[in-house]
Amino acid sequence: MEKQASDLFKEFKELTPSEFFRKNRQMLGFSGKIRSLTMVFHELITNSLDAAEEAGILPNIEIELERIDKDYYVLRHQDNGPGIPEDYVPKVFCKMFAGSKFRNIQSRGQQGLGCSGCVLFSQMTTGKPVRVISKYKEDGEIKGVEMLLQLDEKKNEGVILEKNEVDPDGTGVFVELHLKDVTYSRSEQGAFEYIRRTMIGNPHAQITFKDPRGKIYKFKRASTKIPPLPKEIPPHPKGITADDLLYMAKHSNRRKIKTFLMASLSRMSQNKIKELEKLVNVDLDKRPKDLKWDEAEEIVNAFKKMDFMSPPTSGLIPIGESQIEKSMKKMLNPEFVASTTRKPATYKGGIPFITEAAIAYGGNAGRKVGDQRKSEIIRFANRVPLTFDQGSCAITEAVKSIDWKRYGVRDFENSPISVFVNIVSTNVPYLSTGKQSIAPEPEILHEVRQAVMDVARKLRRYLRSKAIAREELQKYRLFKKYIPIIIKEAAKLAETSTPNYNNFLKKIVEKRNIPGEINEK
Repeated sequence: MEKQASDLFKEFKELTPSEFFRKNRQMLGFSGKIRSLTMVFHELITNSLDAAEEAGILPNIEIELERIDKDYYVLRHQDNGPGIPEDYVPKVFCKMFAGSKFRNIQSRGQQGLGCSGCVLFSQMTTGKPVRVISKYKEDGEIKGVEMLLQLDEKKNEGVILEKNEVDPDGTGVFVELHLKDVTYSRSEQGAFEYIRRTMIGNPHAQITFKDPRGKIYKFKRASTKIPPLPKEIPPHPKGITADDLLYMAKHSNRRKIKTFLMASLSRMSQNKIKELEKLVNVDLDKRPKDLKWDEAEEIVNAFKKMDFMSPPTSGLIPIGESQIEKSMKKMLNPEFVASTTRKPATYKGGIPFITEAAIAYGGNAGRKVGDQRKSEIIRFANRVPLTFDQGSCAITEAVKSIDWKRYGVRDFENSPISVFVNIVSTNVPYLSTGKQSIAPEPEILHEVRQAVMDVARKLRRYLRSKAIAREELQKYRLFKKYIPIIIKEAAKLAETSTPNYNNFLKKIVEKRNIPGEINEK
């Protein structure tokens, strides 16, 4: 029997963000037992680091992972950040797409899905509520509240099951989550490795981790310098679309389009407005709220014909060469390390970014496979480790496209090398909501290649000097072996006593700067 259109739409439903991600949890990165647990660590740690830095506090994080049964764990996470005011606790942990990071600013998180996504995953796999203790300062007084929360997926909001006051002994947040269908692993993509890599990109942090076996690992900070806070950067005219412009115009309180453009976009001066007026048939004196789609498109197309200064980059805060080297030395104990921070560049015409790169060689650099150490690529975006989807990431593509033999590395895959790359931007072009790989924008690929090649040249010089030193040592060993024989035989022929040849050997060592131990008398 033929159905009418009205019959087909009887089951038409609207989904809240929570309902949508409950059906599509893999979009949040919760797919696979190892990955799911790592993603929970990722979300909680990045939130703690962001909060502490914004409050000017050196981050101190304590994590305990207790195993209850096979693939069933309880995660307890505590930080020393500024805490969360009582009214915001349900919103932070139980509301999708809610937060303070929806600005054009460098930030670890960008989507408002982190903590609420972890609570949703916990609820889906165990049915247990989340326990949160928040200690925060309000009106000069430190307050404490403990809540038992459940996420109402239909309403996309938190339901408070229990609430109690607690005696605060300092500020910070404690979270307890029950998790099933997860596995703790010491593998390259496991939770432990995520913490280790976090320390490389965040040398000012300190993390104490108690694993399921009860073993405690203390990752001490390599620096006491808190990174300066990034500043919000207005979008660049070359980096926006007609839709972006229309959205900003509708939410502007300016009275004229021209003043709105100068206030909302970087590098937009009075002279640029005059130049724009000659290129478009749009009344720039009318209200921004009255801007139409075709007019916004005309303005954006005109931007493409105009010349602008590069976008400001003072709001981007890289880790810094010395800080990267400190953390890599502390974590990897390499025999050689070098780093570089490139000058700011842009992709898509006007989105600024900075590329940092470092190479560690020898020691504990690289990943251990059996008795051998192989190369590893340590990928970061805004100080956050990217541990999954390596094959589809622009960083991996750029690093592997380099001819490593030119830099003295005959077999890159089987060398004790750690290549570190960090992309800093207000808008990192992730390939998915899981935020684990970066899109292969041509400008990003170019900058990563250039940054890695910069430090690879330093590695080449080191490897060359090491090879020369090795050759000198081999020559010295030949001298040490045969010169005494030659001198003794010559002395016999000359019918004289054998002279002291140790001083002669010592002079060779001093002159050629030969490494090794020479303590002969």
